[in-house]
Amino acid sequence: APRPDEPWPVNLRGCRRFPSSRHRGAGGQRRQRTHGVPVSASRWRWIAGRWGLMGAIVLRGGAPYGLDPHDIVVEDGVITEMTSSNQSGSDALDAEGVELELDASGCTVIPGLVDLHTHLREPGREDAETIATGSQAAAMGGFTCVHAMANTSPVADTAGVVEQVWRRGVEAGIVDVRPVGAVTVGLKGEQLAELGAMASSTASVRVFSDDGLCVHDPLLMRRALEYVKTFDGVVAQHAQDPRLTEAAQMNEGALSARLGLAGWPAVAEEAIIARDVLLAEHVGSRLHVCHVSTAGSVEVIRWAKARGIPVTAEVTPHHLLLTEELVESFNPIYKVNPPLRRAEDVHALREAVVEGTIDIIATDHAPHPREDKDCEWAAAAMGMVGLETALGIAVEVFIGSGLLTWRDIADRMSTIPARIGQVPDQGMPIAPGSAANITVWDPSAQGPLEVDALVGKSGNSPYLGRRMPGTVRHVLFRGRPSVVDGALA
Repeated sequence: APRPDEPWPVNLRGCRRFPSSRHRGAGGQRRQRTHGVPVSASRWRWIAGRWGLMGAIVLRGGAPYGLDPHDIVVEDGVITEMTSSNQSGSDALDAEGVELELDASGCTVIPGLVDLHTHLREPGREDAETIATGSQAAAMGGFTCVHAMANTSPVADTAGVVEQVWRRGVEAGIVDVRPVGAVTVGLKGEQLAELGAMASSTASVRVFSDDGLCVHDPLLMRRALEYVKTFDGVVAQHAQDPRLTEAAQMNEGALSARLGLAGWPAVAEEAIIARDVLLAEHVGSRLHVCHVSTAGSVEVIRWAKARGIPVTAEVTPHHLLLTEELVESFNPIYKVNPPLRRAEDVHALREAVVEGTIDIIATDHAPHPREDKDCEWAAAAMGMVGLETALGIAVEVFIGSGLLTWRDIADRMSTIPARIGQVPDQGMPIAPGSAANITVWDPSAQGPLEVDALVGKSGNSPYLGRRMPGTVRHVLFRGRPSVVDGALA
């Protein structure tokens, strides 16, 4: 018999399947290079299987974690050998069975990135993004796994919906797509969703969030924390007190008063985090805080960790770089939730990433069709795309300044998010025996970001025209190329 949180079989009759999506610009969105249209990852695998091309792939001359250059051999989805590029005579590297050699000289090699916070919009808003196009954008940004948030239409609050999202990700075959389940039915904050059913589904959901909205009822939040504890899940909270942010348009302060825009106080975020870390301590369950944006929030999380409370936190690239002064332009590209904050907040967030108070960097990739952003500020949707630029911004903020090493970046953008989301075979070290989810970063390919370079459906990036400190040259997903020479494979 079904458990209390699961539907009876009779209630499953007539459940809607997702409508088939029409991938706008499915071919044309991928950049046609000198050799024509790139071969899709699924087509590559079919060709390899059809013609027996299942030999080794060799990354030549890449520097794991920015250290000494190595030749890296990948076979059957696993790193099998690493040889210093200064050495010679490796039988495996010179074997006839080598299927593909990829030049990684002058590049840094790190584990494939894992994003704990992605909006793929499917089902329901395929005009903004689909699982297929979002997967392509993720691969181009160096990601091999993304977590798809639940605020779709219909909401991902049942086993059926999360399984469909998971299957669409498998069909795309470019990155691991891990569905995030809603905490409450319809994101309404009134009744717990089918947490147990989603956890035991084929999608094996372990992260639950009403992101876009806050689980503001403390009793409901407590019950959610208690429930996910039974299968070691985690609740990812969008920390925003709804009463304190009614009609809010930007960060509250002197600038919002001067511009005449309703302010979004920092305490609206900090109060929810303070409440929830205490609930997590009381219950003994894992809590994850989405898109931390204020110095006060950092202080609360630091206090909670010092008490041994099982809390993790993320920050977005845009909150590590951009400040509220950009809102003076009234360009809706800078309208985001939570809003861009003060320079003091940006500094505190960077310090928190360096010291580990904030555990990970997550994109909060939020695509919108042009009409939702190309309008006046008050009517514009909140959010920015970020999958294709996240690593570049992290390099600019932390590597360029010397605040972090490449191994630190790998921890915060791959290893730790994979651990929080409990994703097997992701975030593993660049070492023999590890699953071959690999990203190769080319620091020599610098230049301004152009909208035509974005492969996702939406171009609402705040970095258009900004000089990027490099680009992703190659990506291997489960040992097969998804990006080769800066283009989709």
